[in-house]
Formats: sequence, C-alpha cells, structure tokens
Amino acid sequence: MRRMISGAIALLLGAGMPAMAQSLDDLNIQIHGYATQGFLYTTNNNIFTTQSSDGSPAWTEAVINISSQPTPKLRIAAQGHYLLLGNYGNNITLDWGLLDYKFNDKLGMRFGKVKTPIGLFNEIQDVDPSYLWALLPQSIYPITSRASILAHYGAVVYGTFKLAPKFGKIEYRGFGGEGVYANNDGYFVDQAEAGFDLPNDIRGTLYGGALHWRTPLPGLMIGASDITDNRWSATYEANNGNQTGTYTLTKNSQPNYFAQYDKDKIMVAYEYSRNWGNELSQFPGTPVASLRNDDRGWYVMASYKLTGKLNAGAYHSENFDRQAPLGPDRYQKEWVVSGRYDFNEFLYAKAEEHYIQGTGLGYDTTLNPNPQTNTNLTVLKIGASF
Repeated sequence: MRRMISGAIALLLGAGMPAMAQSLDDLNIQIHGYATQGFLYTTNNNIFTTQSSDGSPAWTEAVINISSQPTPKLRIAAQGHYLLLGNYGNNITLDWGLLDYKFNDKLGMRFGKVKTPIGLFNEIQDVDPSYLWALLPQSIYPITSRASILAHYGAVVYGTFKLAPKFGKIEYRGFGGEGVYANNDGYFVDQAEAGFDLPNDIRGTLYGGALHWRTPLPGLMIGASDITDNRWSATYEANNGNQTGTYTLTKNSQPNYFAQYDKDKIMVAYEYSRNWGNELSQFPGTPVASLRNDDRGWYVMASYKLTGKLNAGAYHSENFDRQAPLGPDRYQKEWVVSGRYDFNEFLYAKAEEHYIQGTGLGYDTTLNPNPQTNTNLTVLKIGASF
C-alpha cells in the first residue's frame, strides 16, 4: 500500500508538473512549521518514561511542512516531525504526505499518508500553535500514541452539503486504508519493558467515517465518527528474540461523539469515546493468552480569551477500562487548568497543572515499580512557529 502511494505521488510530481509547464511561482509553494520545548514535573510518579519526579526537560518537538498548490483544485503537501519524549522518539518521521484534489464543495479526495478524521481534535493535534492546551485530554488523545492515531496510509473522501435554509450544513468524511502502530507506541511500553517486542510493528486495514453538523446556531458543531480496525497480526518476540510467536489485535471499533461551541471569546467542548477488543498472544507450545479491554474515555472543557494575548481554560478528563480488575489500574481521572500567552504572532508559552487520580493511562513499570494512586503534573512549554 505505502509503495503504491509513494509511486503515485512521484509519478504525478515527475510527469504532471512538466506537462503544466509551470514556474516555481505558479506552484504556490509554502513552508511552515514550529518547534516546542517542554518541561515536566510530577509528584509521586514519573510520567511518559521521563524522570519527571526530578523535573524533566526531555520533551522536544519540531514540525515542518511544505505544500504546493499548482492548480486551484490540487494541493500536494507533506509534514515531517521530530520528537523526543523520554524514551519515545528521538527520530524524524513522516507525519503525513498527500495529494488533495477538490472537485467542488461536495466532493474532494486525499491520497497518501493522510490524517485520520476521527474525534474532535485528531486532525489538529499535530498543530500545537493552534490550541490552548499543552496536553490534550489523555483519555482520548494520549501523546505517547500520537504517531499511531494521527494518520493512516490510504484515502479520505470529504465534502460539505448545505441543508435546507436555517438548518445549517453537514460536513462528511469517509476513509480507509492501512494503519500502523509502532513497536515503541505508548500502548506497548509495559510489554517492551517486560522483554516482549513487535520488531516489525503491527499493521492492518481500517476504515470509518465522520459527520459534523454545523448547526444554525453560530459557533455550535455537533458530530460523530467511527473507526473500525480489522484483525491485525504481527510477529511477537521474547527473550531478546530467542522466542518468536504471534501477537493479534482482534477486530474492534471506536465511536466518538462530540460537540463544540466556539464563538467570540468562549469555547466549550465535550467528547466521549469507546474502544473495545481482544489482544491475543501465543508462542509455540503454549496456550493462547487473551486480554480483553473496554476503554471508555470522555472529557469536558472550556476556555476564555481574557485579552488579545492571554487565553485560559480548564478541562476534566476520565478513562475507564471496564474489563480491568477493580482498583487504581482500572481508571485515570484528570482535573486540568491551563494558560497560554502569545508574545507575538510567532512566539508563545503554555503553562498547565494536572491533578491526576488512578494509574490506568501511562506510568511505565520500570520508572514506577510501585505507582501511587495520586500525582500532580506541572507542564511548562514554549513554542515558536513560522
């Protein structure tokens, strides 16, 4: 799938551009990006594989994207991403790269490595300068899984239909292709620390869709999305590769329901998501080990623009695994207050305080052999965009 997509992009770039006999100015090339540096401090527990209980600056990100619009209907774009977050990343990856052709307002198509249009924030979580929060609600947008959930290899069909007068309009998305969860995804961190590895990552087909209703009430959007992953299987290794077996994620789906009101200085939003399925692992001569999960996450948030440069907000976020044993590993709850100050159009700073209960979302066992139920997280972040 990925080779076919890369070949199609190269063919269009190589053959289509000379045929149009356009100058570089005609291509409407734009280059944008940003870089951020974060600082994490926690009480009781270390988070995101950093030594945050001692204060950690091990959170650096940089993004650069380049786009070209050779015709009013065709856009070609790609984005690279550098991440260092504790033991995650320290490498450069392709966030997305696509061809986007818009026939009209009712029909457009994107091909390549395209953003997966699920939930309220997934399509913009890679654009840190565009929102208030230093960390989006981890119940639905875990930062350690950003690369896995942001995009897929395949296509997206999109468009907008105006409804009868005074009924607003409907924006739709339909998508399908191949998804990839890297072996260093945060979901697998405890397995990796226990000596289990997915040397070739895990990948498989996925498909889904989304509807956004822009209601007649100015600023109010109500929406829903759903993504289904077919059965994914991959090679599973243990004992430094001396044992080889199979790891499988059974078919599962993840519906998201959300609403947002954004007008003048006020923004209010709500989202609920459910993700359920089975994990199966087996090594030769051993029975199949099965783990079922039923994760349900939600948040409610609000923000207010105090001045032209200062924005403040708060959110409450929860995640529960209904299949996990009773106890703090079953859930994680967060109460969050956040502020952002824009020094100018290029430079900004964010400060955030998280009050966390439960251990269900991300305390790796190596740095936290006995994780505590409650912890506070302070996040400081400075960013520059261009």
